[in-house]
Amino acid sequence: MCAERARGGKPAPLRVVLCWHMHQPQYRDVQARRYALPWTYLHAIKDYVDMVAHLEAAPGARVVVNFAPVLLEQIDDYARQVHDNLDHGAEIRDPLLAALAAETPPAGEAERLQLAEACLKANQKHLIEPYPDYRMLTQMVHWLREHPAGLAYQSEGFFADLVTWYHLAWLGETVRREDGRVRALMEKGRGFDLHDRRTLLTVIGEILASVLPRYRKLAEAGRVELAFSPYAHPIVPLLLDLRAARESLPEAPLPAAKAYPGGEERVRWHLDRGMAVFERYFGRKPLGCWPSEGGLSTATVRLLSEHGIRWTASGETVLANSLREAGALEEGEDRRWLHRPYRVEKSDTACFFRDDGLSDAIGFKYADWHADDAVGEFVHHLETIAARGVEPDTVVSVILDGENAWEYYPANGYHFLTALYARLSDHPLIEMTTFADCVQAIPAPRALSRLVAGSWVYGTFSTWIGDKDKNRGWELLIEAKQHLDTAIRAGRLGGERLQQALEQLAICEGSDWCWWFGDYNPAVAVSDFERLYRHHLAVLYELMGEPVPEVLSRVLTHGGGHPAAGGTMRRGSEGHQ
Repeated sequence: MCAERARGGKPAPLRVVLCWHMHQPQYRDVQARRYALPWTYLHAIKDYVDMVAHLEAAPGARVVVNFAPVLLEQIDDYARQVHDNLDHGAEIRDPLLAALAAETPPAGEAERLQLAEACLKANQKHLIEPYPDYRMLTQMVHWLREHPAGLAYQSEGFFADLVTWYHLAWLGETVRREDGRVRALMEKGRGFDLHDRRTLLTVIGEILASVLPRYRKLAEAGRVELAFSPYAHPIVPLLLDLRAARESLPEAPLPAAKAYPGGEERVRWHLDRGMAVFERYFGRKPLGCWPSEGGLSTATVRLLSEHGIRWTASGETVLANSLREAGALEEGEDRRWLHRPYRVEKSDTACFFRDDGLSDAIGFKYADWHADDAVGEFVHHLETIAARGVEPDTVVSVILDGENAWEYYPANGYHFLTALYARLSDHPLIEMTTFADCVQAIPAPRALSRLVAGSWVYGTFSTWIGDKDKNRGWELLIEAKQHLDTAIRAGRLGGERLQQALEQLAICEGSDWCWWFGDYNPAVAVSDFERLYRHHLAVLYELMGEPVPEVLSRVLTHGGGHPAAGGTMRRGSEGHQ
């Protein structure tokens, strides 16, 4: 429970909610059940396991951890694959993870180069440079890029060491510190044989199988609140009404079709399926929902309320735009308007809003700082907020990506997170708490007549809609949805095939694809994600029994930019660039 106002003249502690959002899109083909990209299992063995280990080691810390349901299913699938491979020799359906378990490396030049290139996808400063053997191997790969004929002369040992070091580097810092098998492999350094690689695969399998139960155990002990996002991470306000993009950007260009067909039905599908998946893994229904990309609108909040969701959250600028429209934005440096929950009319769901400055400081600012200095500054900002006066409904919401920031920190954020949880949980003027407990403690949040629709990024939807490439992505999705609706009405789909098609549609509705469209993102990442998007759409047509449109064989968008954090994260406010 959130503490009530202190007695005896002492000031009430400042309620602070740290909310970590864990999310990856669906990288698995629902037909072949093979993975196109490895990011789900790599983040699981590095970031998800490190975060739960930090929380286990800090009994006084309380946070919110939000999971996208499609991520939960993928983690579970990977755990089963590794178990079945180790116990029964079953195929691992991820090419990079399979290479770790393989007796021999690929024979063909193209396949060898593809494996070598995949093993370069790691942060140079923090995941490659600290390990001399891995650094030397990556230097050899850079040479092979320029001299691909040399691949034929590379020994099996070269590829065995390269793929082993890649996975060792991607392990969480807590795993490296605590697992003797991993320490022994890292001390060996080179000449990894099949037994070594199977040992590492065993470690990976244990992490994948245990990480979600560990979060569940913390939640059952009341130390963590677990929350969810709609199933495949769609941007709900845009599914409900594409014109919602113009509430914050009135001149935003929209796709040719001005509405997503059957959008409300699809949103209900994502919410129902997401809550069912969450309950399967965590044994209870979620009380709260971080909507995909913090995307909220008045209609979205009311749908969440209808589904029994007690709280939701979005970005700072969404609230500022809404208060400004209502003539209720309080000017001044203390920004009391930000640090409290609100309730939209005709809704029972409390809305919290992200403090962009504090959240983006963790995401972008502190990575190169000494951990104690970074935590000291962060706590100082909280103390400043507390000194301005803590009201009965004061809550500071710090919400950010829980996985992508840490590779930019030394030791995967180990020192920063250790110090952060220790300082916050021991601070006499700060109370670490959860959104669900704050809802109980603040039964009557301030009223808002409506929300100006927007996301946590700049308070707009410009990251996902409004330029030609992003709009083209929407148009291809809308065309596929129209074909699916026609097939259903004609009775051409039913039973398991229909369920597969609806799941595949959900994957295509995810937010990640349009996130990457646009020239401001890195070309390699854009290529990976736009190709996977076109593939997912093609699979949807195949499930419908229809010819795949020729347009899906053509590249939709190119990248070429160099954004902070490689484009995996963005700042909440343009003023914090």
